[in-house]
Amino acid sequence: MARQAHLLELDPDLAENLDDERAEMARRHLVVRVEQIPPGAWRPVEDLFGATGGFGLIIVEGLALRRVSLGHRSAAELLWPGDVLQPWEDDGEHAAYPFVSAFRVLEPITVGVLDAALTSRLMHFPEIVTRLMGRVMARSRRVVGHLVIAQLPSVDTRLQVILWHLADRFGRVRPEGVTLPVRLTHETLGLVIGARRPSVTAAIGRLGDQGLIETLPDGGWLLKGEAPETIAFASRR
Repeated sequence: MARQAHLLELDPDLAENLDDERAEMARRHLVVRVEQIPPGAWRPVEDLFGATGGFGLIIVEGLALRRVSLGHRSAAELLWPGDVLQPWEDDGEHAAYPFVSAFRVLEPITVGVLDAALTSRLMHFPEIVTRLMGRVMARSRRVVGHLVIAQLPSVDTRLQVILWHLADRFGRVRPEGVTLPVRLTHETLGLVIGARRPSVTAAIGRLGDQGLIETLPDGGWLLKGEAPETIAFASRR
């Protein structure tokens, strides 16, 4: 069931460039509709939650996968809190070789609806608009980063680097290492790093034998060993 919430309470980082007076003004005026999306296949329809004509949706909580396929080849990006998206937009109907996209919600998603009316009010707060545009650019850069990771020659290296990359966003430092409380199947990891599921499973086994990663009982990960930049450098050499 939809509810109403203050945008800056859902995402306090959006207020970073506002002084106290304007932040309070934004809290009063920027009240958004909040919707939840359950786990499983997600097929966004046109004008989902009435968001068409505005910025779209901003993820507040949860985790999703956006998979793009061309023939029998597929790749994917992870979507997480802070991401701004318009999931109803088609990816490739006008391309010479049309892509097919699909979404899967991995953990229940909560989204704020940035519809036309809310977007109109946002125009009075360019500081927040700038932050939202920064989120869009950050998502674009993240996808390119995943493309680079997918070009590393070793699947073991790709896997270790992407897990550390995710730990930079979701990780929690513990005495025994860094815990990554994100449950991802071997197939999902393969879509992100450009590897087949059996290759990912084998790589997880090898990294586990080396004491570099450990699968946690709840499905998350414990990361140990070198920093990602050291791993990537060694792979280049």
